[in-house]
Amino acid sequence: MEIEETFSQLPLQIDPQTKAISFPGTVTSSTQVELTQLNLLNRAVVGLNTPVPPPPIPVDPKRSGAITKMREAGNAAFRKGSHQEAIRLYSLGLEMALQRPSWEPAGLVREEVSALYANRAQAHMAVQAWPEGSIDAECSLECKKVQNPKSWWRKARCLMEMGRLDEAADWVKQGLDFEGNDQDLKALKKDIDASIDRRV
Repeated sequence: MEIEETFSQLPLQIDPQTKAISFPGTVTSSTQVELTQLNLLNRAVVGLNTPVPPPPIPVDPKRSGAITKMREAGNAAFRKGSHQEAIRLYSLGLEMALQRPSWEPAGLVREEVSALYANRAQAHMAVQAWPEGSIDAECSLECKKVQNPKSWWRKARCLMEMGRLDEAADWVKQGLDFEGNDQDLKALKKDIDASIDRRV
């Protein structure tokens, strides 16, 4: 293909139906080759059938509302003592949050998922399902390590209840490193240290 020394703007037209690009006048052979390649590329992209993200818009308020509703319903069930129902509702909220389109803000997903995992961990703890509570608390922390003292506390408490005192002490130490002087974490650290001393 020859390189031209000057730039000439051509009045290109796009067919509204086929989206084919054309030039209404006579064109040189090199320009015709470029138009043909451009139209081939256009057809290839259109034929991909992959979801294209929409232009930047606010987060889907319906999905956000449904996730919030599930979390609040789970909280209400937990307060009534219906812990299994709370676990089910938190799980539904997690499913909705994790199915957000990839072009929505990742920070929002992390916040929602972190809160739902933390709440579900608490519900698991209420029925003494310590392994499940431990896993959910850790998932919450994977999404949000800072300003999440309850999840640090729940993770360490579950480990303590399972008799894994050394691991529990490590998690409390990490939690205090991230959260500073959280009183609940300090109190749990004392309990864990006392249990370790009794074991020796």
